[in-house]
Amino acid sequence: MEQSYGYSTKFKYFFKENSKPFEQALLSEAVNVKDKINEILRVGNIDLVNNAHTLVMYIIDGEDESLKKFAEQEGVAWATHSIDLSFKLEWVHSIRRTLWIFIEKYYKEDGNSGMEDFFKLETEINNRVDDFLNTFFIRYSTYKDALIKAQQQMVENLSVPIIPINDSIFVLPLIGTIDTSRAEILEEKVLTKASELRISTLILDLSGVATMDRESIIELKKSMDGLSMMGCKTVITGLRKEIVREVLNAGFAFNDQTETLATLQQALSKYFLPQVD
Repeated sequence: MEQSYGYSTKFKYFFKENSKPFEQALLSEAVNVKDKINEILRVGNIDLVNNAHTLVMYIIDGEDESLKKFAEQEGVAWATHSIDLSFKLEWVHSIRRTLWIFIEKYYKEDGNSGMEDFFKLETEINNRVDDFLNTFFIRYSTYKDALIKAQQQMVENLSVPIIPINDSIFVLPLIGTIDTSRAEILEEKVLTKASELRISTLILDLSGVATMDRESIIELKKSMDGLSMMGCKTVITGLRKEIVREVLNAGFAFNDQTETLATLQQALSKYFLPQVD
């Protein structure tokens, strides 16, 4: 929009100044979703209102690559927590409708009424919303399929399910109880995969792990140390309080190449998605 019209900066300021009215209008549009906002935040740490502002900023700034990465991050988050896709679809369409309401207000206040500019703007805005939805559903579907396959593999105890996000960032989602035997298999497979795939960042999501005993934690720490020696940064997400208690009681400390974050979404935001100004 910046190159085509030269007033996207003005509209960006207009939108920021009207952020609260935008939220109110958006909630009135999203009839079925508004009562689920707190539940979705609790279940998946997904802040729908804040994410709506992020999406609109990417649209206004014409940051297509960042928009697609944001859509991929959202797809992973919704697939991870199995949140009803109908809510996402309604929410994004509500964002589209509300954005056009405020574009109309901007046009009226700023005196911009050229039809040619309007139709160019309409094409760009709607194409970006469609790109977001398409990318979201593709990433949701591929990640969900990978999760299902990963769960099947873990049940059969055949392999360690490492899911690619891009060429250098991978996610290892673990589910269920981690015993010593499984932790040893994890160590062997993770180091092998890290070498084969040249992984630079491995996000180890433990949100689905209920318990780990002391011996399993020792094996996990050995895996992290091995990855560090190979130049791979490990990000651990979703540690439950029971596991944290075991780690503290054992007196362990992760190496400098290992970081802990609360959720998988936070890790993707930090390492995969460019930050919004």
